[in-house]
Amino acid sequence: MSASRTIGDAKAHHQAAWRGLSRERIEFESTLVQVPIVKRLLEGNWRAHDYRSLLVNLRQQVIEGSRWISRAASNLSPEHEDLRSMFVRHAVAEHRDFRLLEDNYVAAGGRLEEIQNRPKNIGSEAFSAFMYHTASKPDPLGMLGAMFIIEGLGERMAGEWAALIQSQLDLPDKAVSFLAYHGENDSEHIAMFEHALKLAATSAERTEDIVRHARVVARLYRLQLEELDNV
Repeated sequence: MSASRTIGDAKAHHQAAWRGLSRERIEFESTLVQVPIVKRLLEGNWRAHDYRSLLVNLRQQVIEGSRWISRAASNLSPEHEDLRSMFVRHAVAEHRDFRLLEDNYVAAGGRLEEIQNRPKNIGSEAFSAFMYHTASKPDPLGMLGAMFIIEGLGERMAGEWAALIQSQLDLPDKAVSFLAYHGENDSEHIAMFEHALKLAATSAERTEDIVRHARVVARLYRLQLEELDNV
């Protein structure tokens, strides 16, 4: 096979992956705004309890996020050495983000032991189980689809949510720092993701796997928001 054809095939797979992921993101965002807690926020009807509930229920996902990514990195073969390095850097960058959630919870009127001791809700249990299952497979390239949904949410919605929450609840900056930080910084993660996708989406099979994982994680992410406090 000629070098030009190889490059052309790689470009086609990369473009197909982006198209598929973009469709999943549009579907995710269009259904996310109908989840009751998100709908109330967008309609200006939030209460302090809503925000504290969101923080409590997000903590387990966030505290385990770097663990999923680290496990996925450990299961990447030498063929994917560059991807493994990216995964490790990403895990290091986010492994203490849950501390921001704890600080925000206290600043919003909650008690530290409440957020530290709350078990996962039933949606988060399903989300967590799927992520560990995926990360434990050999060469878990599908994790990129999961990361696309999660990081995309931060890039596209976290900053807006932080502003809405702060406005509706009259909270200080220190109470919304987690969402504000991700709204400002997740665009860098998306740029890293685009490079990672070029390395991973090198066949129709891999492309389909990445897009499918995005679809599954989008549904499970909504589920954990639909089941807030249902432990």
